[in-house]
Amino acid sequence: MYTVPKLDDYSAASLEKAFAELRAAFDSEAQAPLDAGWKAFRDRWLGRTNGILTQVNDQWLKAAPAEAKREVGRRLNELKDEIGRRVNELQVEPRDVVVTPIGSELRVSSGNVSVSGTHHLDVTLPGIRRPLGAEHPVLRTMNEIVAVFRALGYSIGEGPEIETDYYNFEALNFPPNHPARDSQDTLFVAGQESKPLRERLLLRTHTSPVQIRAMEKQPPPVRIVIPGKVYRHDTPDASHSPLFHQVEGLAVDTGITFSDLKGTLDHAMKALFGSSVKTRFFPSFFPFTEPSADVAITCFKCNGKGRTGETPCRMCKMSGWIELLGSGMVDPAVFGFVKANGYDPEKISGFAFGMGVDRIAMMKYEIDDISLLFQGDVRFLEQFA
Repeated sequence: MYTVPKLDDYSAASLEKAFAELRAAFDSEAQAPLDAGWKAFRDRWLGRTNGILTQVNDQWLKAAPAEAKREVGRRLNELKDEIGRRVNELQVEPRDVVVTPIGSELRVSSGNVSVSGTHHLDVTLPGIRRPLGAEHPVLRTMNEIVAVFRALGYSIGEGPEIETDYYNFEALNFPPNHPARDSQDTLFVAGQESKPLRERLLLRTHTSPVQIRAMEKQPPPVRIVIPGKVYRHDTPDASHSPLFHQVEGLAVDTGITFSDLKGTLDHAMKALFGSSVKTRFFPSFFPFTEPSADVAITCFKCNGKGRTGETPCRMCKMSGWIELLGSGMVDPAVFGFVKANGYDPEKISGFAFGMGVDRIAMMKYEIDDISLLFQGDVRFLEQFA
């Protein structure tokens, strides 16, 4: 086994000999069977704490006189690149398969794996492939929602999950001390007390801040759909989680009316849940839209009847309707924060909407506990593959 010798002579000839011996030692060990395994071999040569190349760096490079450091460093870097590449090749490229008859047995060896027995083994058969995974039900549902709006000409908007108070609240018409802030159950980043309120950091409670960021960057018209994770201080139970997912949308242009909002969402719900689905709008309140409306759809399990045969429908609680999302016309006060970029509330209008992806996924796949979506239990998730 090679050990790093002490280097007293740093002449060109001495360095050439030392590095040649080091390279030859690696070649010799790389050709031998890796009895201790590939990882042990990699750590022996590339380990950061006591790997051979780390020892060379400590004993040769650091101890080298000033005039020789550059040459030693150059040679060492070249050797590190070469050895790193070849170590990786030993992992991903299996050794040649050797079949050797021993008496009446057949022994097959490949690298440091050996199989023997009296049964015939066809070494030309393909190996066992790792099965490909599938989309998580939340991700699949989110992609389906986004695809509907992309087909309508919407682009995808993204933004940071750690937001400032300004984008998460103030620019969305949540002024300081507004009671609607309390319903957001916000998770704040600690140690922000010395900053002005609008600059304090928090975990975004909705994807709506991306609407403001998009309007700051792009003058009207704008049509974006915004998928992403959001956070609220909810106590975990069967229907609540501190982390969940939303898809929001924003459309701004001249002459946009509430009829455009209704037509867009009616089309989207039919695309997602079937052409027989009906939509119903009823008044609601959101600080950043006026007027605001919650949207319900006819239950896609009982077709709005409230019962499936003689059995009461649990999904819609026998009402025939499922409340699914919130929406409304963008409040002119919101345009006031981006007026300098062409969003004059006297000339343009728009609508916004938002829906919870996890809840839709739970209804679609009849999941009764939201925590199942975040536990990563393969036994649960493989049924959606």
